[in-house]
Amino acid sequence: MTDLEIMKRDVIAFYKMMFNDSRPREAIERYAGDDYIQHNPHVASGRQGFIDYFERMAAEYPGKRVEVKRAFAEDCHVILHCHQIWPGGLEYAGIDIFRLDDTGKIVEHWDVLQELPETSVHDNGMF
Repeated sequence: MTDLEIMKRDVIAFYKMMFNDSRPREAIERYAGDDYIQHNPHVASGRQGFIDYFERMAAEYPGKRVEVKRAFAEDCHVILHCHQIWPGGLEYAGIDIFRLDDTGKIVEHWDVLQELPETSVHDNGMF
């Protein structure tokens, strides 16, 4: 397995553990570096900010899940194209970008989310 394949595998495992399994503390402890820089304006930067946010999301939205549709890796970055499904019928297309350090630990995160539209001018879908 190449380093890029290992990076993709670990980032996907991190995302599924945090989001689907509602175990953000374990995900951070297992896959993140000592410093964790967050660019999502709703999540505090740092390991504890991540844990606090996703523990709250797990309590407020039980049953939320993510499906990874695509994963790309280059240099020290992994990009995921994901389908987020939230209770109450909310669904999002998301792009998450992760930067990993030299030891393969996640140390930085960016994301962009778009709510799935009810209608579209084409039949291509979001995924």
